[in-house]
Amino acid sequence: MTPEQILEYPPKILTPEQRQSYFDKGFLLVEDLIGPEWIERLLVVTDEMVERSRSLTQSDAVFDLEPDHTADNPRLRRLTSPVDQHLVYWEFASQSVLADVAADLVGPDIKFHHSKLNFKWSEGGEEVKWHQDITYWPHTNYSPLTIGTYLYDVDDDQGPLAGVAGSHNGPLFDQYNASGQWVGCIAEQDLPQVDLGRVEYMSGPAGSITIHNCRTVHGSKKNLSPKGRPLLLNIYSAADAFPYTANPLNSPQYSGFIVRGKEARWAYHDPRPCLIPPDWSEGYTSLYALQQQEDWEV
Repeated sequence: MTPEQILEYPPKILTPEQRQSYFDKGFLLVEDLIGPEWIERLLVVTDEMVERSRSLTQSDAVFDLEPDHTADNPRLRRLTSPVDQHLVYWEFASQSVLADVAADLVGPDIKFHHSKLNFKWSEGGEEVKWHQDITYWPHTNYSPLTIGTYLYDVDDDQGPLAGVAGSHNGPLFDQYNASGQWVGCIAEQDLPQVDLGRVEYMSGPAGSITIHNCRTVHGSKKNLSPKGRPLLLNIYSAADAFPYTANPLNSPQYSGFIVRGKEARWAYHDPRPCLIPPDWSEGYTSLYALQQQEDWEV
């Protein structure tokens, strides 16, 4: 659906101005949307996940660890597919207002794609270089969006999510290096084509959400503060958007689940081309490992 068609549907959660801002910029920050009850439930299960990670000495298919992670001082980069690790994460992805927010931006029929929890640990949590999501998991159209939920208060020192306004209407960039290896970020020689003067940082209190379109150039700085920055990310699309490569963070239970509205009988095909990623069906490490060019055994 086009933005004009989507705007014909009355909003469930967002204001008309917020919807238009998303269509114009390719991202949106909504402060204090998620109530304290949800945040408390999410924090409890997230603490459980951190406790589970203490027994690990290297990253695996669920836990992406920073190199200096130890049992006494756990340092996580990512929890992969949290909806498969605890039911509370799935209840939040499917039953909270998140899917209604997605409906305000892509139309009434909403499909769940995947989830992840990026921790951005205190005092050095790694940066995420400028990149675009859709070339990790191409779809027949560009409706997919990511909704992030801040579990802590986040200020500018904690490495908040940043987006380049209007970049979703620009080109898709190659995320392979000169040797043909997938690195999952925009090459240095291509960055002059990105208007970094239009970068906006999305800080906000716990319970705030960030939303960015799958084409939007985005990233985040290192977290140099003494506080962590856990950001729970849930990815949705219009029901008429169909992936045509392997999902690198597939949920066997929930990927493709219709969380609002109904299934699509017809696929909508956007005529704009999309870069094809590696074949993730043979395995996937993580965005962090790819951007830092680490080797994994998983």
